[in-house]
Amino acid sequence: MKTIANLLISVVVAIWIVAIAIISVQNATPVSLKFLNFQSIQIPVGLVLAFSAGMGLIGVAVLQPLWGLAGSRGNRLEEDAEFFVDDEDF
Repeated sequence: MKTIANLLISVVVAIWIVAIAIISVQNATPVSLKFLNFQSIQIPVGLVLAFSAGMGLIGVAVLQPLWGLAGSRGNRLEEDAEFFVDDEDF
């Protein structure tokens, strides 16, 4: 099952890379990002998309173990509750 998940993740990442490459070739016009009062230098749209996708992948990779730790705490309590079931009815 883990092999299928790795394959699907690889396919999704490959599709994103191809989409970014196509968009960056078609949209070579420089853009500038503006957030509140800050403004970036003018860079191509494809570079902005590639940087954003890369930061998103890194962010998910960093946060995924933390999500696993938070989820495992709840599962452990449920396993303990099943272990201490009263077997007098049998």
